[in-house]
Parts: sequence; structure tokens; C-alpha cells
Amino acid sequence: MGTILDVHSTISKKFENQELLSQFEGLEEALETLDMSLVSEGDILMVEQATNALLDEFRALFEAGPFGPVYGHALN
Repeated sequence: MGTILDVHSTISKKFENQELLSQFEGLEEALETLDMSLVSEGDILMVEQATNALLDEFRALFEAGPFGPVYGHALN
């Protein structure tokens, strides 16, 4: 989830789609109330798959678009 929040931080400075940005903010608020002791391994796998799909959707914006890399180097 940290990666998604990092993407939000990067795009919120330049992106003007308030509806999309508000969805990121809602996700951040939900994470603050999440009780990690109730999260299963299956939940983590599902979030990981959704995160990868979302990042794939954003790939073009960060590779060739106006935002540049989220991190200064590859993380994995």
C-alpha cells in the first residue's frame, strides 16, 4: 500500500483530476483505520494484485509522461 501512497504523493502535485485524487485520499483514510491483526495472507495477496494492476495502468504516465519516476531508482 505504501507504493500506492507514494504514487498519490507524486501525482497530487501535478495531476488535476480531483475525482481520482479524492479516491487516493479516501484510500489513505481507510488505511489509517485498518486493524492489521485482522488482515489475512489472502487479503495481502489480493491487495498486491490490485496494486500491480493499478501501477500497470499508470505506467505510461511515469515512463513517458509528465510525472517522471516515483522513486529515484528501481526498488525491485
